[in-house]
Amino acid sequence: MVIIYRILYKAVNEMQKKRSNPDQKITCIINPHAANKKWKRNILLRKYIQNKLPGQIIDTHENKESTISTAKNLCLKNDIIVAAGGDGTIADIIQGIVQSEKPKDVSLGIIPLGSGNAFCISLHIPLNVARAIRIITEGKTREIDLIDFDGKVATFGSIGATAQVLVEKLKHRVPGFFGHILAAKIMLKLSRKEQEVELIDGIDDSGEHFDKKHLKLKVFDAHIGKTRHFGYGWKMAPKAIIDDGYIDITFFEISSWKFLLYFPRIYFGTFQQTQQHFKAKKILFKGKNLPIQYNGELLGKRDQIELKILPKSIKFNSHS
Repeated sequence: MVIIYRILYKAVNEMQKKRSNPDQKITCIINPHAANKKWKRNILLRKYIQNKLPGQIIDTHENKESTISTAKNLCLKNDIIVAAGGDGTIADIIQGIVQSEKPKDVSLGIIPLGSGNAFCISLHIPLNVARAIRIITEGKTREIDLIDFDGKVATFGSIGATAQVLVEKLKHRVPGFFGHILAAKIMLKLSRKEQEVELIDGIDDSGEHFDKKHLKLKVFDAHIGKTRHFGYGWKMAPKAIIDDGYIDITFFEISSWKFLLYFPRIYFGTFQQTQQHFKAKKILFKGKNLPIQYNGELLGKRDQIELKILPKSIKFNSHS
């Protein structure tokens, strides 16, 4: 009986240690339009989050800029900012935290309400809302890297064909996964683009370090990542590590038909092993009208862009 009592006593103590600090201030920013207005449509989900998540809930979504500004201002009086939405919402809230006066004093919590949820998949955040809330209130914090896309912070992006698909998707109103499938037909009309790429302070696939590397390429698509996944479980950057201090990049120097032919392997991250791959702390791209997306959002077309690593620049609530 004494042994059983000691085991139970220890278990209770461990549970108490895991419980969130009641003095922690938490605010949740919800995008009510994410995943075809999931927050508005699902009454039970809405009531569950309101009952189980401590702190304030903000579900008035005006636009991207207002979300960034709201997150930035909330950092002054909160310990945890929770992003409830998809990858776009998470990206905007991360941008606000990074722009705040104390980005490392505030941690990011996530409740997956999006359609793609690439960030959650990469960081092993449960897609189950109840488990995601438990991580926010009981989990540990972990510092992770971000990528600076010319002033915009991101965990993944691309330059080339997949960004052009996003341009096409924005021309019609079909949402989510089916909207991407419909827009992907544009790939058949795309060709490889000449690019000059300068990699600074990096590592090649053999593990050899270099100070600077200059490449002249004809690229159909370039996948850039700190997290491994793009939307809908696409393992876009299978070698990316969230806190290794490097930007991960894979160059697809193949034709459009070959990209589409091998897309199942690209989706699961195996075809990437056949393409040029590097890690670097800074990357400069030069080309003509290069379409660029970050975190699944269109940055636009540029003739030049510089990417920089932002090492351990934000904390998020993790299960381990």
